[in-house]
Amino acid sequence: MTEPQQAAQNHEDHEPQYLSHRQIVRVLAGLMMGMFLSALDQTIVATAIRTIGDDLQGLSLQAWVTTAYLITATITTPLYGKLGDIYGRKQLFLWSIGIFVVGSVMCTFAGSMYQLAGFRALQGVGAGGLFSLALAIIGDIVPPRERAKYQGAFLAVFGTASVLGPLVGGFFAGADTIIGLDGWRWVFLVNVPIGILALLVVNSTLHVPHRRLDHAIDWWGALALIVGLVPLLTIAEQGREWGWQSGKAFACYAIGLVGLVAFVFVERAMKEEALLPLRFFSNRTFALTNIVGVIMGAAMFGGLAGLPLYLQIVKDN
Repeated sequence: MTEPQQAAQNHEDHEPQYLSHRQIVRVLAGLMMGMFLSALDQTIVATAIRTIGDDLQGLSLQAWVTTAYLITATITTPLYGKLGDIYGRKQLFLWSIGIFVVGSVMCTFAGSMYQLAGFRALQGVGAGGLFSLALAIIGDIVPPRERAKYQGAFLAVFGTASVLGPLVGGFFAGADTIIGLDGWRWVFLVNVPIGILALLVVNSTLHVPHRRLDHAIDWWGALALIVGLVPLLTIAEQGREWGWQSGKAFACYAIGLVGLVAFVFVERAMKEEALLPLRFFSNRTFALTNIVGVIMGAAMFGGLAGLPLYLQIVKDN
């Protein structure tokens, strides 16, 4: 084979193999079910948490049931992106669905709020891959000029799940028992059939060759972020009971600050392989978009989590 022919062959080997519209729609069905699970579980617990807390005798720990899920999902989301480049997105997406389904089953049979918070954290580990890998897979199978059209469908699923979550959670929480189980336990069990169906659809329809891209995984950055966030969330949860100027409070402040500073140093050292490359923040558009996103997220999830509790506990509705 001549040198030009060899170059042409290598170019063909590295060309993305985009799918037809019919194939994309079939794959999209499985991806959207996976994303629906992730988005639904961010909001479905909000209206049921009062019932769950009363039944498990731990309403004071209700914040951890929500935040444990969000913390692990947030930290694992960028990790899944790099792991997908190394090991293949399809297999990792199937694993993330499987982890999420197992976590859902464990949440269903939780016997205490501590157990439920732990199992929700496991759910979050799976959920972290459902959103990021779904979008990455679309990038693998859809030409660039058509991606916005298909990604718009994901945003529609996310918005729909955010609206349905509180309604479905309230419905199940309002039922005493359904098929022999406490009504609130179906808040988690409802994920299982959807997850299994998503597994079957993705496994049977997604057939894209994997081209391995080696990355250095920023495990230290993830650990530093956990060390920074968990103590600060702990004092936010326990501050009124401990006292904001107690020894425990200052210990949480110190550990959280050390973790966040360590995270910045680790990210600077990892450069392009960082969990969150700091150079992105030199782009004014990126920085402003993230600031707006944080404000909107705080308002949205704060309202979704706090308003149902206010109406149920303060207003007794």
